[in-house]
Amino acid sequence: MSITNNGVLVDLNISVWTGRKMDRKVSGEVDAAKNTRTKAGNYHKNLFAGTDKLERVNSIAGKIRNWHLRETLPWSDTGTRLLPMANFFHYKQELSTMENEFNAAVQDFLTYYPNLISAAAFQIGTLFNRDDYPSEDKIKHKFSVRTAFHPVPLSGDFRVDSDAATQQELRESYEKLYREKEEATAKELWSRLHEYLTTLVDRLEKKQKAIESSASGDKTKAGQLHESHLENGVELCSLLTRLNVMNDPTLEAARKHLEEALSGVTIKDLRTSEGVRNDVKARVQDILGKFDW
Repeated sequence: MSITNNGVLVDLNISVWTGRKMDRKVSGEVDAAKNTRTKAGNYHKNLFAGTDKLERVNSIAGKIRNWHLRETLPWSDTGTRLLPMANFFHYKQELSTMENEFNAAVQDFLTYYPNLISAAAFQIGTLFNRDDYPSEDKIKHKFSVRTAFHPVPLSGDFRVDSDAATQQELRESYEKLYREKEEATAKELWSRLHEYLTTLVDRLEKKQKAIESSASGDKTKAGQLHESHLENGVELCSLLTRLNVMNDPTLEAARKHLEEALSGVTIKDLRTSEGVRNDVKARVQDILGKFDW
């Protein structure tokens, strides 16, 4: 199964304005007050202290970046990621939804931008400097979400003016890189699954120990089970069906075992029933023991 036919490369670029500015004067004052003999640190002003409108924009940007990493697979050190075609339309739909959320938050910030500057004059006191705030026309261009899709290069596609030996060397170099990328994508998926399985076993064991300690009079908050401990597994099972770009039957078998282990289980069951916890734990440990990690 070829990655070339089953995936595309995607670059995600998100531009945001942090709303922070280094104050050289204050940084120097701190150095002087602390008797440092060199520049020991920098003081950065939060230009919009007291409001969360810009923080919300940056928070959504962070959410999109984390989501992008979850929905794609590693490809290059430059940030380019591999997007399996089985996940392409889901990716585009989800990205469109989050991009709309991002743009709405940006527009909300821009609408109140003049008022926020006026408020900052009171919020940050003598640190306020009107020159720290770009014009409305300039500030709106500091926010964007952009994606670019590219085909996965073919190993023989070297359109360069060179002799046959050089062409062959280039092909062999890329084929080696290509195999490494295939191995890396497979490792990434198995790593995600393994991390969830081991984490779930750990949480179930801590929950059982916490219950036993509580029964003996030792109160502890350790071992709490949250909705996310179950939801993350359900989400992972769905995600693996879309990210298994090599159609690895062994990975799919492991995914199905996890799906079956979590089927019909609720967080209430895990919290209150020792039998359910033991059953889920046994099934998960069976998956960990059955496959070559």
